[in-house]
Amino acid sequence: MEIILNGQKQVFSEPLTVAGLLDRLGIHPKSIVVEKNLDIVDRENFERETIRDGDTVEIIRLVGGG
Repeated sequence: MEIILNGQKQVFSEPLTVAGLLDRLGIHPKSIVVEKNLDIVDRENFERETIRDGDTVEIIRLVGGG
């Protein structure tokens, strides 16, 4: 399966959920926003939202500051 992740082509051997992708990348789901094919994925749907071949995924880290 080939996807575009943050503007770069990535290849995975099997379909993943958003949660599975984040786990594989070592990213904690509470500190990010995920956009799949230009739509924001609700955090409560990370376990159910499947990433398929050809999808475009953007992972945006939330940064606090003042």
